Amino acid sequence: MNIKTEIVKINPLAIDLDAIARAGQLLKKGGLVAFPTETVYGLGADATNPQASQKIYQAKGRPSDNPLIVHIANRAALDGIVANIPPQADLLAEKFWPGPLTMIFQKNESIPYETTGGMDTVAVRMPSDPIALALIEASNGYIAAPSANTSGRPSPTRTEHVVQDLDGKIDMIVDGGAVGIGLESTIVDLTEEIPVILRPGYITLEMLQEVLGEVRMDPGLIEADSLQKPKAPGMKYRHYAPKADLKVVEGPLSAVTKEINNRCEILIKQGKQVGIIATEETKAQYEYGTVICIGARDDEDAIARHLYGSLREFDELGVDAIFSESFASAGIGQAVMNRLLKAAGHQVLEVKDVE
Repeated sequence: MNIKTEIVKINPLAIDLDAIARAGQLLKKGGLVAFPTETVYGLGADATNPQASQKIYQAKGRPSDNPLIVHIANRAALDGIVANIPPQADLLAEKFWPGPLTMIFQKNESIPYETTGGMDTVAVRMPSDPIALALIEASNGYIAAPSANTSGRPSPTRTEHVVQDLDGKIDMIVDGGAVGIGLESTIVDLTEEIPVILRPGYITLEMLQEVLGEVRMDPGLIEADSLQKPKAPGMKYRHYAPKADLKVVEGPLSAVTKEINNRCEILIKQGKQVGIIATEETKAQYEYGTVICIGARDDEDAIARHLYGSLREFDELGVDAIFSESFASAGIGQAVMNRLLKAAGHQVLEVKDVE
């Protein structure tokens, strides 16, 4: 069924509370509202309403065992949806909430299995975006919100990305401009004896270890998708993928640029259109194809912010193949590489030094 999607522009520095109230009413009635967060745009529904959560899966074409993140606006709201709060959660909330950190808890009966992908755990975060916080307050206080895109596509960092994927499928899009971070939140599982990062993001392993001491990475983060039931969004299924075939080229930078040039030359001679994800340091070295620079290599924030937009831009250009340089896996670079590898279906070309 095609519905008319209303687009409401809201200035985050001067929030229109009447517009937010209307969006909140839509959510209370079981509707779907896309809205900005500091990470990416989210597709929101009432997290306590099983039918509303099911609508998210339908609109996105999302597998129903892929859990949704519940967004809250204040620390007290956490008590209403989880069975118990371990001491680590308070330490992390004090340091990183509101912000791009999602924590996994044992759920209580107020959050339906339709929201948690059939799991007994619930993923919760408190966003820092002022529009998101106002909308959560204007709803019933619990918004389930995965990224506001068709499942498997690059996550949306601007309103036009949401329109491309979900226009006619949801009730409203709240346009708050471009997001700040551009990659989804870090997810840490607090139901294990040692906290486990299930999805890397802006809050890094080192930052979590500073607060908690021992924290480990889920080994599946660097491996191809397993057959296990996903405990957090983005763990099992191919995500963030452009329409074109994407390969990540790893190795010394001079060897990487040479390899990409060679492969692009071959494909272009075959009549293919090729895209290259490059950096400030390398963009002038590419002789073929369409080059999109996503920032300087030492500016990881810029690379994170521009990654999804560049993948969508290549979709619009209709390229047949994309090659991306790889990035250092320290800090937020780990999150960038996690998303790139997912988008490429773990297709990695390893190259050695140029002789």
